[in-house]
Amino acid sequence: MVCLKCGRYNLDLKSKTYLMGILNITPDSFYDGGRYSSLSQAEKRAIQMEEDGADIIDIGGVSTRPGSIPPNEEEETERVIPLIKKIIKQINIPLSIDTYRSEVARKALDLGISMVNDVTALNGNKKMAEVVAEYNVPVILMHMKGEPFTMQENPYYKNVIQEIGQFFKERIRFAVSHGIKEENILLDPGIGFGKRLEDNLEIIRELKKFGSLGKPIVIGVSRKSFIGKVLDLQVEERLFGTAASVTAAIMNGANILRVHDIAEMSQIIKMTDAILKPNDTIKRR
Repeated sequence: MVCLKCGRYNLDLKSKTYLMGILNITPDSFYDGGRYSSLSQAEKRAIQMEEDGADIIDIGGVSTRPGSIPPNEEEETERVIPLIKKIIKQINIPLSIDTYRSEVARKALDLGISMVNDVTALNGNKKMAEVVAEYNVPVILMHMKGEPFTMQENPYYKNVIQEIGQFFKERIRFAVSHGIKEENILLDPGIGFGKRLEDNLEIIRELKKFGSLGKPIVIGVSRKSFIGKVLDLQVEERLFGTAASVTAAIMNGANILRVHDIAEMSQIIKMTDAILKPNDTIKRR
């Protein structure tokens, strides 16, 4: 049994697929930028996410859409910390902080956040690994080719699965060497982060190959541009494409799905689990 300890919560990753809700406190995220920029809007959204079936809420104050320019650390802090203070005692599921800045992570962890989601896989800030190790929390290590501002400028791979796998092995070694426990490491192949259309589709198709690394797999496919390219649809029209991608990811070994549309994807995940994990689904009824 793979059990992920997130503060006072224990997530049994073998019995079900977990839904991580995306809560961006940003003016420029590709889908929900500006929707939850006020504290009251963000608070209401967090509460609604839990009611709609989220298992984890991932709070971020920096857009990582292609071409984005990050705010400074003070601005990021001002976006996320007041919200965490507001909801930490209202929400009864784990909260994650989506940041690559160690001081933002530290402030969030001091308030009771129980997971760190680092899109740079501990490469963005030399102290992040120390902070994660000190607080003994799970950390998501994501693969990204380049940085958000430049990552979609002609990315190229000879073998995308092999290259991401090698990246993960190196990052796992780095994390462990800095005191992070093996059982606290999760991996995200970074759909859309320095990837071509064919790379994104291959990652989902071959997701099980990363299972050989022995770490839970997190994946974010929600409304991303690869869906738009396949279906020729704008971001607002990509719900069904997201549902298909979520289903395929679960069938190919994903443990945690990072999504925007909580109520809809909660049903998709439950139904897929009922087919793939019938005994566990029956036990939970």
